[in-house]
Amino acid sequence: MEVEGSVASALGEDASDRLWTVPNLFTAARLACLPIFLYLLFGRENRAGAAWLLGGLGATDWVDGYLARRLDQVSEFGKRFDPTVDRLLLIVAIGAILIDGAGPRWYMIAVIARELLVGVSVAVATVAFGMVRFDVTRWGKLATLLLMFAVPGFMLGASDFPGHDGFQIASWILGLPGLAISWWVATTYVPRIAAGVRAGRAAGGR
Repeated sequence: MEVEGSVASALGEDASDRLWTVPNLFTAARLACLPIFLYLLFGRENRAGAAWLLGGLGATDWVDGYLARRLDQVSEFGKRFDPTVDRLLLIVAIGAILIDGAGPRWYMIAVIARELLVGVSVAVATVAFGMVRFDVTRWGKLATLLLMFAVPGFMLGASDFPGHDGFQIASWILGLPGLAISWWVATTYVPRIAAGVRAGRAAGGR
């Protein structure tokens, strides 16, 4: 999600502040699929269908960033919106999976605890201390990608979908490295958050 289209240029607008861009709308569409996921899992009791939808949302995570660069529509809002939506999708999906029992409990708790820890820390640092925003690292993006495939894979492994045992094995292969990387990345965010808070305070004191 990133900076400006040709129409905005012609109007002299700062695209970094634009909300209604193609990549942001795509991210919003991904978020709008979350109620459908919940309906499939609880309303229809269709674990496999919910898992495939969640897997599709994970597989398309790169599209909004690609559109932003391709269409020259990178925005500051988008840079916040995309990872926030990814985190929200993961937290709500895992919470639902814990309720449904469609995945290994300890693993899901470890994933959701990390997401809540990072999300709350960043939110508090930003709102209460004026932290300057920093971009998600490549390792963080890799961890999210692995988790977004592993989590629906565990759901398929807990369903009656053909080949469910294979999905279970593949999920462990992807999920354990993804979990380890995600927690390691969380530790690397500590000095980045501290630096962002210092930068925010310095800017506020000018």
